[in-house]
Amino acid sequence: MSAGPQGAAPTGNADLMDGIYRWQRHIYDATRKYYLLGRDRLIEELAPPPGGTVLEIGCGTARNLILAARRHPQARYLGIDISAEMLASARASIARAGLDDRITVAQGDATGFDMRSLFGMEHADRVFFSYSLSMIPPWREALAAGAAALAPGGRLSVVDFGQMGGYPAILRRPLRAWLAAFHVEPRAGFAEALREVADAHGLDATTRELYSGYAVHGVIAPAASS
Repeated sequence: MSAGPQGAAPTGNADLMDGIYRWQRHIYDATRKYYLLGRDRLIEELAPPPGGTVLEIGCGTARNLILAARRHPQARYLGIDISAEMLASARASIARAGLDDRITVAQGDATGFDMRSLFGMEHADRVFFSYSLSMIPPWREALAAGAAALAPGGRLSVVDFGQMGGYPAILRRPLRAWLAAFHVEPRAGFAEALREVADAHGLDATTRELYSGYAVHGVIAPAASS
């Protein structure tokens, strides 16, 4: 699933995502707002530095990028997604919002993108995943790629479906089956994987459950004393 030297998306994976979102992209934001919980909290906590750069991996329709650009107007925003269909919606939404000068999106594979070839820069001050890791089969590789894109002193944030341990099986099983129908799989071992990636870069990792385990929020950042 890794991208080519210019960050191009592999055909098979891109075709799968395009097939899923060719029609869904038109109603995606209106329907997902009811169950993609924790996204707005993540955006609120981004707090990029003045003149900084924020990268979303798996940006979809650019809903999050637009919200973040309005909330934190001092930064520039970048997004990658493997689906050309979603990026068509993203570019249209960015243009309608009048944010073409502050948000740039490009097609790329989350597990092997080239920041310089896509955006003309090496690193981002903030990197985030919002309900995208659960749709990326090699999700650990995507986490590693996100951490590698961080500028010194930067921070990576993730929000996604959790293991839902606080819910009875009678609710948890049908919900997970419904998610699986859309190629979504909550990632077991997320906290351990986040910590391994953080350790590889000499950073700290923190994880917390949201909504009784419905969602999980993770952060990779420099140690508080550093």
